[in-house]
Amino acid sequence: MKTIGIISDTHGYLHPGISEKLTHCDEIWHAGDLGSSNILKQLQSHAPVKAVYGNIDGTEIRSLLPEYQYFTREGFSVFIIHIGGYPGKYAPGVKKLLEQKKPAIMIAGHSHILKIIYDKNLNLLHINPGASGRTGLHQVITMVKLTLDDGEIKDSEIIEFPRR
Repeated sequence: MKTIGIISDTHGYLHPGISEKLTHCDEIWHAGDLGSSNILKQLQSHAPVKAVYGNIDGTEIRSLLPEYQYFTREGFSVFIIHIGGYPGKYAPGVKKLLEQKKPAIMIAGHSHILKIIYDKNLNLLHINPGASGRTGLHQVITMVKLTLDDGEIKDSEIIEFPRR
């Protein structure tokens, strides 16, 4: 059993409330646009991190992180990418990757819009945790937290903080 904190689009800022919620996670998944390597270090101080680079991330972060990640946790195959789109409107090339990899869970960022959608056609749960930073058009800082337990998702939670 693992508790996962899912975030994206920090853009160089980690909200103190998000940071506090991540201290109670076994693993952190970040869907890109970290904004600085300091954010990666802060996250790693809380728990092991699976992360990808985003479109605003420079050469330093791109040298540390891949464009996408594919791995297995607690009976789930997981695919993380920054610009992934969403069911019915995946980004160019992403649907082909999803068809090849066949993940059970897809994590994407970029839009700053929190969405959790089940894709019946590809048989996967799509999660965009919204934006955990303060740069962008979003009005609320968000993250998703869930527990994976031997092929079951338990205790899923959407966490929000006012953006000030």
